[in-house]
Amino acid sequence: MAKKSQIARQAKRERMVAQYAAQRAALMRAGDYAGLSLLPRNSSPTRLKNRCRISGRSRSYMRRFGMSRIVFREMALKGLIPGVTKSSW
Repeated sequence: MAKKSQIARQAKRERMVAQYAAQRAALMRAGDYAGLSLLPRNSSPTRLKNRCRISGRSRSYMRRFGMSRIVFREMALKGLIPGVTKSSW
């Protein structure tokens, strides 16, 4: 489990990106890079980090499922992810 402060920081960044998305897009279309530099740093979408929705883990994140490999494996073995079965040959 990730630290609560890391998860809270990420949530704050997600809110800021959503809040400034329209303003940032307008400044980009106008080519006003000086105006863009005046916006808060955390309003940039490149500062977002993919994190597991369940555990908050940032490493070994699987985009397709939105979770880390550890949580994915646990849920797949319990049969909680539709269409995913354990491979055997």
